[in-house]
Amino acid sequence: MSITVGDKLPGATLLKLGESGPETVDLGAKLAGRKVVLFAVPGAYTGVCTTAHVPSFIRTKGKFDAKGVDEIICLSVNDPFVMAAWGESTGATAAGITMLADAESAFTTAIGMDFSAPPAGLLHRSARYAMLVEDGVVKVLHREESPGTCEISAGESLLDAI
Repeated sequence: MSITVGDKLPGATLLKLGESGPETVDLGAKLAGRKVVLFAVPGAYTGVCTTAHVPSFIRTKGKFDAKGVDEIICLSVNDPFVMAAWGESTGATAAGITMLADAESAFTTAIGMDFSAPPAGLLHRSARYAMLVEDGVVKVLHREESPGTCEISAGESLLDAI
């Protein structure tokens, strides 16, 4: 069952690339007492993720800041090395977007956002979605019907909803 508006996100340990290598990130602590946008993509360096989804949050970052959003997090079922490199290559890191890895798909699976598409080589990946989370509680959730589409999960659509 997928997470819905009003649900509290489960605790999760995610990964980011730090100066000395991979570092754990306690998602619950990161969300506590804060307003955070969390968006997820099926895979770093994939078409729509790179050309549409991440750029939509780069374009809208300042407008989210103006609405009191403390942080924008991009999540993918990839390793932290890939997420760091992708953040650099897309300009997301320079724009202030936090790139986090759900390497084992544990968080993605726990919230019911996992899917597999073996013909595309995507196994245990995340659905494409964007959510506004306040103090760990989902306030707005936009999930795409197809992982190859970026419409309701784009930065502009989420911004309009808040």
